[in-house]
Amino acid sequence: MKTNNFKILTLLFVATTIFTSCNNDDDNQIIIPALDFSGTYIMKDQMARPAINTVFIAAGAPKDAFNNTIPSAMGANYQSIFQSRLEILNSAYTGTATNLLGLTSAEFTGVLATDVLNVKTTGPTSFYNGTQVLTGRALADDVIDVELILIFGGSDASANPALTSDHVNANDKPFLTSFPYLATAW
Repeated sequence: MKTNNFKILTLLFVATTIFTSCNNDDDNQIIIPALDFSGTYIMKDQMARPAINTVFIAAGAPKDAFNNTIPSAMGANYQSIFQSRLEILNSAYTGTATNLLGLTSAEFTGVLATDVLNVKTTGPTSFYNGTQVLTGRALADDVIDVELILIFGGSDASANPALTSDHVNANDKPFLTSFPYLATAW
C-alpha cells in the first residue's frame, strides 16, 4: 500500500512539473493583455511640479478648473492668482525682488502657473542642481526643498532659512541603479 501511495505521489509530482513548466515561450515575447480604456475618466489633479497647485490654487471649484485646464492655457488663466498668493506668502517679492533664479514674482509665477514637467532630451535632467534648472526631475531630486527655496529663499537662497527646507533629505530606501530605478518596497 505504501509503495502505491509513493508511486501515485511521484506520478502527480512529475505530471504537475511537466504541465506547469512546459509552455511555448521560446521566442521570449512578452504578451500584454488588451486594456479597456472605455468609460468616463475625470482628471483629478495635475502635479507635474509637486505641491505647486496645492499651494497656489484654492480647493474646490478653482482647483477643479485648474486641473481641467490644458497646460497651454494655464499661464494666461492662473499666473495672476499664483502671483497674488506668492506675494502673500513672501512679501519680499513685491517690487523688483527676485528669487534664486533671478525671476521676479510675475516671471516666477508665469513659470509655475503652467504646471508641466519640462524634460531636457539632450543633457542632464534635474529639477535644480545648481546648474540645470527645471530640465526634468531625477528620482533623488529634493523637489519640495527646491520649491521652498525658490518661494522663500530670496535671490541667494539665504532668506527665511526656517522656511526653505522640509528636512526630508533622502528617500527612505536607496534607489536602484537599473530599471525600474524605484526603491524596493518596504
